[in-house]
Amino acid sequence: MMNVVKRYILVASGTISVILGVIGIILPLLPTTPFLLLAAFCYTRSSPSLYDKLLKAKWLGPYIKNYRSGKGIPLKTKITAIVVLWVSSFYSILFIVPLLFVQILLFGVVGYITYYILSLKTYHTRENPPYSDRQHSS
Repeated sequence: MMNVVKRYILVASGTISVILGVIGIILPLLPTTPFLLLAAFCYTRSSPSLYDKLLKAKWLGPYIKNYRSGKGIPLKTKITAIVVLWVSSFYSILFIVPLLFVQILLFGVVGYITYYILSLKTYHTRENPPYSDRQHSS
């Protein structure tokens, strides 16, 4: 019973992440790649068929394939993710969390996440054309 509940939660989380990723393609405020990577993670553990569909999707698959192939994530995605992370965290740290120790801890966690995002390889769309299954002749 618990495995069924876990599977449904993962499928629902993956689907919500796909929706947010699609919105992120349209709106510059939401980072697309992290949401699609989260969806891929959720689908891998809950529904291999949904994972395959996600990878084969014309507009969504390349984000995951570029990351998994080692090309990295786009600079725009990095910047957006860091800005959203810091804005939302500053709000929480300054206005919601009353304990100084927890504020310092949150600041450290956000700093580490920022370091991690910055350490990921940056995918430059001008230098590398988007991932494609088609062969290109030079």
